[in-house]
Parts: sequence; structure tokens; C-alpha cells
Amino acid sequence: MLIDEELTLKKLEIFLAFMRSGNLARAAAELNTSHVSVHRAIHSLENALRCPLFKHEGRTLTPLESAYVLEERAQNLIQEMVETVRLTREAAGFSAERFKLGALYSLTVKTVPQLIMGLKLRRSELNIDLILGSNVDLFYKLKNMELDAILVSLNESVSDPDCAQLPLFSDDIFLACPADSPFAEQADVDLGDLREATFITLTPGFATYQDGVRVFQQAGFEPKVAMQVNDIFTLLSMVSSGVGYALLPGRIAAVYESRVRLVPLQARYQLQQHIGVVFLKAKERDPNLLALLAECRMYSLKHPA
Repeated sequence: MLIDEELTLKKLEIFLAFMRSGNLARAAAELNTSHVSVHRAIHSLENALRCPLFKHEGRTLTPLESAYVLEERAQNLIQEMVETVRLTREAAGFSAERFKLGALYSLTVKTVPQLIMGLKLRRSELNIDLILGSNVDLFYKLKNMELDAILVSLNESVSDPDCAQLPLFSDDIFLACPADSPFAEQADVDLGDLREATFITLTPGFATYQDGVRVFQQAGFEPKVAMQVNDIFTLLSMVSSGVGYALLPGRIAAVYESRVRLVPLQARYQLQQHIGVVFLKAKERDPNLLALLAECRMYSLKHPA
């Protein structure tokens, strides 16, 4: 049996409003429409079902047994459809109860906690999953809809026509050295003086690794790399232990503050990272994402580039 095209969910909602109120005028007021529209929808339902639902007694509509059967079934149908819409939107990442946020390890020192606190104030019911990784890994997960938004360095690795970006702040690259290093107390450092020094880097895919490559190219030499690590905190631990030097962003200054110094590079080697949030344009109307973007705008006002 084919369902008549006149049988719509909207008309069922109008029918249910009338069954609750028992009156055309009250049903119309509940739905913010006219009683004529309510009457028309009910009449259209009877045509679509090819059976009467009410006994017409003047202007009074008295429900028949068929109306009570439809009422019970329609209530279940509407509830099921509401749940179906909710689950469908959640599967697409829209206004889900969980928000999956990706971020660089270095942003967990200050930026990520502040943004998450602000987001929880805006949407207290929201559960937030934080996934840490490199620019490349996080962007891959964003494109595959495994993440709702990512906080990363806004470089060529996250440039994509399907995505939008919102800048947060800019960060300088420094030389990270042990507190007892001869470079620790200098006002700035000539990277050429470290031509024979040993360095520790992050693995390729991290924005800080790529920025380090550019800085060393400006200095005109390839560094002697003792090891590559997968997170910035391990790297800092290696630097503090005297294993080698590193090029790192200023936002990690508070970590190992007593054991690691961040020394500015001379002007000819200076380079900035531009940090921001990246998200899919297809999700730009999602309420959870809009709340995060509002918090990011507030953060950027307090930390102008």
C-alpha cells in the first residue's frame, strides 16, 4: 500500500494538538496558526486515510474510534521521528552531546584549558573529548569527521577549500636550552653559533618541526639531530637533561621553567607560528561548534596577534 502524499508529519502534529485540546481554537493557539488551518489539516488527513476520524456535529468534531487509534500510533511515530532526527544529526556531528576537539600538545599548557572552561560555561551539558596530535594527524581526523574542530598551526598543511579557519594568536620561535647553557642568559642568539651543536626535534607532521626546518634553512645549515620525539613535553625533558637544543614556540615557557630557558633568535632567524581553530564548513552552523568559535573570538581579543 502506497502512502498518500497528503499524509504528512506536520498534519499529524496538528491532529495531535487538536486531540489534546479538544477544540479548534485552542489547538490553533498552541500551534500559533488559525483554526481554519487546523480544520483544513484534519480534513486533509481524513482524505489521505480514506476514512472518517470525527463525527461532525455542527461546528463540533467528536472523535471516532479511528481517531483514537491514529492518536496512539501518531504519538509513537512523532516521538520516533524526533529521536531519528537527533541520532542522524549526532552521527553527522551536529549538536551531539559529545564534542571531539583536537589540539597540539603545546596548546594544553594554557590555551586549551581556557577554551574548554569557557565552552563548558556556555554549554554545561556538553562532554568534551580532547585528542592530541600533530598538525597533519589532527587535520586528517578532521577531514574524516573523527574530530569536530582542531586547534593547530595555520600553515599549508591545514589549507583546504572545505575548511574554515579562525586565528587565535601568533607565537614566536625560540631556542630552547638548559638553564646552565652558555646561551641561557643571552639577549638573543645567533643560530650560526650552534652549527656544531646537537638538536632534538619533533617528528615530521608537527608544525614546530616544519618551522624548525625553515629556520635552519635561513641559518644556512642542517642541524645535527640526536633524536626525534612525538610530543613537546618529552622534547622539553630531553632539553632540560642536556641531551640537546631545540627550536620551540614561546607558549611552552611555563613548562620546566626552572630548567629550560627560551632565548630569542636574532632578527634574521625570527619566525612566527599562527595558531587558530580549523573546522569543516559543512558544520559551521552546529551549535556546539558555534559555542567554541564564540569562545575562540573572546580568547583572540585577549591575545591580539
